[in-house]
Amino acid sequence: MTATSSNQPPAAHSPAYRAVQVGARVLSAGGLAVNAYVHATLSGGYDRVSADISQGDLFRIEAGLSALGALLVLVRWRAVSDAFAWLLSAAALVLLLVYAFVHVGELGPFPDMYEPEWFDDKRLAVVALSCTLVMSTFLLVSHSRRSRRLGTDVWLETGRGKWRR
Repeated sequence: MTATSSNQPPAAHSPAYRAVQVGARVLSAGGLAVNAYVHATLSGGYDRVSADISQGDLFRIEAGLSALGALLVLVRWRAVSDAFAWLLSAAALVLLLVYAFVHVGELGPFPDMYEPEWFDDKRLAVVALSCTLVMSTFLLVSHSRRSRRLGTDVWLETGRGKWRR
């Protein structure tokens, strides 16, 4: 594999780019933290909605996963942490919107969670999850761009890279 650059390691990101990345991490973690707070505070009121598992328990699970995702995004600057935040926010947002607009009914052990009313906590969760989805998408794209850049810049000439064997 050949590349057009000299035998130098890839340049570090500029301070401005790092600041944007830190801001995206803070906003992504903040959105997950808000989602965790909303679900944790609402969980007690939904304990009566149940099949085999109550909606309150599902809210507690959502709160725990969101808190874990927020912590991972802030502490572990890895693509897998950002992917976890993206998957969590996308799934939570889709489920929230589906149960707001479609009367699904009971699904196996899950209760009928149809709730078409929009209240402040639900709106706050939608905004927080949307923010997390956008920011974690940016973080995932920046990881893939960096890995492509590293793959082409480090191995410079056929058989000759920065680390010779």
